[in-house]
Amino acid sequence: MAKDNKILQSILDSQILIRKDIKEVKEEAKKTEERLTGRINKLGMQLAILEDDAPTIDEFDGLEKRVTKLEHPQFASI
Repeated sequence: MAKDNKILQSILDSQILIRKDIKEVKEEAKKTEERLTGRINKLGMQLAILEDDAPTIDEFDGLEKRVTKLEHPQFASI
């Protein structure tokens, strides 16, 4: 009977250790997820700010036309 109790106790101790390990892994995963979520949020805000400053497609096309005009100036003959 004492041998059975020792076996059962060792099984219970093993389960407790496994649960502790799982809990630690879950906590570490949660910390990592929060850290990565924070980084993604910061990058998203930076992209939003950059997008506000970027020209639209129409504005970009207008710039191309202006550059073309500057490259090929028309001079009046004297």
